[in-house]
Amino acid sequence: MLGGIRSGKSQWAESAIAGSVDGSAAVRYLATGPLPEGDVEWSARVEAHRRRRPATWSTVESVDVAAQLRSDDPPATVVDDVGGWLTAAMDRNGAWTGGSVSADIDDLVDAVGSFGSYLALVSPEVGLTVVPATESGRRFADELGSLNQRLAAVCDRVVLVVAGQPVTVKDSLS
Repeated sequence: MLGGIRSGKSQWAESAIAGSVDGSAAVRYLATGPLPEGDVEWSARVEAHRRRRPATWSTVESVDVAAQLRSDDPPATVVDDVGGWLTAAMDRNGAWTGGSVSADIDDLVDAVGSFGSYLALVSPEVGLTVVPATESGRRFADELGSLNQRLAAVCDRVVLVVAGQPVTVKDSLS
């Protein structure tokens, strides 16, 4: 699910995966970032996401999305969000100032392409906001745009969420 900030992409992904699995099936919500201390507004956003999900879903907070996707007998999974994962990968690799995230991206794309269960990826779509005014901001937008394209190539379905409404971009399942 791609979309701009507050477009409804996470909620749409949660609904899509809930509608795609048996009500008793396990669903894992893979959150790509920790809850930062002292950020009240962000904490409220995270709590709103948690309240929306069924109590039967498990939540895993990890930036090692590829390893999580390769776990044995993976349950249906929502990854929220790819932008948070990319931020952590860029931090780890010094990519804000010229380091490379190519190996991390290759690993993630491979893990997504070989995932053996229902998977919903949530990612911000570049180009729906202003062009970042900083070099690091533009570097992030460039990396995210390329990553979204690579992920879309290995996914069966790509949906852009605009104002809470899904627009199918790609559907290899129909």
